[in-house]
Formats: sequence, structure tokens, C-alpha cells
Amino acid sequence: MIGTILTFFAVGLVTLIVAGIVLSIVGTVFSLTFGLATFLLFKVAPVLFVGWIVMKLVEKVRGSSSLSDSDRKWLEGE
Repeated sequence: MIGTILTFFAVGLVTLIVAGIVLSIVGTVFSLTFGLATFLLFKVAPVLFVGWIVMKLVEKVRGSSSLSDSDRKWLEGE
């Protein structure tokens, strides 16, 4: 009877330790993923968006064709 109670206690203790470790790893992965997503969304994306807008404005001011004829021939392989 005491042996059974001690077995249940040991199994419960091991289960709590394993569950704590698994939840700790899941929490760390979630935290890193959330941090990376936040960094990309609020730091990198605005810079890329502003750069894209500037490139579109420069393209519009220069005109649609900014390549010379010789550059176009070189790119087409003629």
C-alpha cells in the first residue's frame, strides 16, 4: 500500500517536472518567435515600405524606361 502511494507520488513528480520543462521550452520558442515577428513588423517593414515608395517615386519621375538602348541590348543578349 505504501509502495503504491510512493509510486503514484514518483510518477506525479516526474510528470510535473517533464511538463514544466516542456512548457518552458514552448514558452521560450513562442517568446523568440513573437520577438522576431515584432522586430520584422515594426523595424524592418517600415524601412522596406519607405524604400519601395521612394523607388516608385523615382521611377515615376524618371519615366518608365530608364535603360539606355545599349543596356537593353546587352540584357537581351543581342
